[in-house]
Amino acid sequence: MTSPALDSFASGTGAARWGPAAGPESTDTRDPLGLLDLFGDPFVRDPHPWLDLLRAESPVHHDPATGLWLVSRHQDVRRVLLDPERFHPDNAQHAVTPLPVAVLRVLARVGFTLPPALANNGTLSHSGLRRVVTRFFNAQRVAAAVPAIERIAEELLDGVRSQLDATDGCDLFTSFAQVLPCRVLMEVLGIQDVEPATLIRWSDASLELFWGRPPLERQLELAELVAEFHQWLTETVRSGTVPAGSFIGALARHRLPDGRSLDAETAVAACFFVFIAGQSTTGQLIATVLRRALDEPGRWPHVAGAAGRAEAWVEEVLRREPPVTTWRRVTPQATRLGGVGLPAGAQLLLMLMGSGSDPEVFPQPERMCPNRANIRHHLAFGAGRHRCPGASLARTEAAVALRAAARRLPDIRPAAGTGEPPMLGLLSFRAPSKVAVERA
Repeated sequence: MTSPALDSFASGTGAARWGPAAGPESTDTRDPLGLLDLFGDPFVRDPHPWLDLLRAESPVHHDPATGLWLVSRHQDVRRVLLDPERFHPDNAQHAVTPLPVAVLRVLARVGFTLPPALANNGTLSHSGLRRVVTRFFNAQRVAAAVPAIERIAEELLDGVRSQLDATDGCDLFTSFAQVLPCRVLMEVLGIQDVEPATLIRWSDASLELFWGRPPLERQLELAELVAEFHQWLTETVRSGTVPAGSFIGALARHRLPDGRSLDAETAVAACFFVFIAGQSTTGQLIATVLRRALDEPGRWPHVAGAAGRAEAWVEEVLRREPPVTTWRRVTPQATRLGGVGLPAGAQLLLMLMGSGSDPEVFPQPERMCPNRANIRHHLAFGAGRHRCPGASLARTEAAVALRAAARRLPDIRPAAGTGEPPMLGLLSFRAPSKVAVERA
């Protein structure tokens, strides 16, 4: 992630006020996409009007503020994901905002490096490393993990119930949604010698530093946490004392295509990605699932009922509001996509969220309709050889979390007077950072 980054993002001064549905006051009716700011409040708060406009007017759109080519139609996004020869994953984990020298020094102090391992790996070593990961997230492992997921959910909800009884209010994100997947991941992968709160803090800092647009002072704070994370991973990987049945133990036994043992730097890179993706994005999914179920009239009392209701709701949220909203690819040579010529080295931003609301695939995409006939056609987990190996675990955790919360907390509602919740608005990640509830 310290590879050469994209050009600095423009401030997008107009985007804070205007949007594609701004109406007659808009001062630029010729090119409303010229006002697009991927980090601006209008886009973070409600990206769907922008995504609709991109699909309709410019489905392969060059964004001058970022230098990225925004790909928003389902068929184009899927085509890119399924064609790794023409669209490489090398830039998937590059820092979005260029890291200044002062920040790079903090990372260099601990020897920070993330060689190709999983999401950013287009080499022959990818398939073998992916097999190591999928062994921990296959259907059998996920089914075996359900009792642990239910146990941890109940423990956390005991605390939520106590807080509600004492104060009448609670934040379901920090007390439940954020913590559940971290504790589950630690059990599934055999992660030891670190507190869940610390792993969450390291993971959140990594996402913000590499996928956000923080000012320099904040970048320096985040870099210190990321350096701590990387240093802990390096020491753990090199220690030789991890349990053989753990994820790190499996990496230690892994052999590369040429027969060599996996080097420590690549093992650290694999852990860095899996430890973040396996808990932060699932926590974001759970937060969105809970918030949307609470907001939807009549939904909350019923999701704990008949079998499959929670699972269907999770799937529809994944389609409409996935926690991973975008992902990146780069063209090794000039090519065409959606009728648009792309130069060699074009940085593509695949709008996963936009593809899930493509009316050519999902009729009435703005409506939340659990049990859509083609619901699994969404691309929230990607597609092809880089499809998320933890998709089954994430789905299961979110459904268990929703069902348990609705059963244990039938008397809650969104907290009055809080309005729209604050949103995590990073380039590739979006979710409510607070789910405030109160007793009804």
